[in-house]
Amino acid sequence: MRRVAGIAFVAALLGSVMAAALAWFGPPPRAAVIATLPVWTEVAWPFPIDPWGRGKAFRCKATDCGAELNLYLRAKIGFCDCTTGVADDEALDRMGDLVLVGEASPLGAGRPVSIAWMKGRSRAYALNGRNPNGKTVISVAFNERCDMIVATAVLGHDRPSDTEPAVIEFLNSHTVMRWAEIALGL
Repeated sequence: MRRVAGIAFVAALLGSVMAAALAWFGPPPRAAVIATLPVWTEVAWPFPIDPWGRGKAFRCKATDCGAELNLYLRAKIGFCDCTTGVADDEALDRMGDLVLVGEASPLGAGRPVSIAWMKGRSRAYALNGRNPNGKTVISVAFNERCDMIVATAVLGHDRPSDTEPAVIEFLNSHTVMRWAEIALGL
């Protein structure tokens, strides 16, 4: 019994020391990105109508995501390679929606992603020129047979690797999956 009480005392003391250190020194530099929980709010589609129609638009405020994030989703019916899907960066570049946000340059190679039962690809880009909405973009495309969903996340910072997990998590959310099922006619 004494040992348990001693361990509890040490744990409480350590917790107090950690709380005091955080109060005195503040959170670690990357804690703001890690500690916040994204809160996505649907907003009006901000782009003119084109052959792909309107999509869904979501925003995560800087207070919830560390920097403002804008996410644009669209279904592209019958546009995906039915055999290979979105298998490489060339396919992602061709099928994505970067045209919505302007000229962009890849920041490196893309990577495969899984969104629910679907497979696809994600890649980060730097926005070229002056774009008031962001500095970098994450393009994600994933498919169900010959149909696909494309997501374009415009980030208000230059650290897409910090934000990509939150974007992928939101794409896997009930909100997005329910919309995807309806948009793809599933």
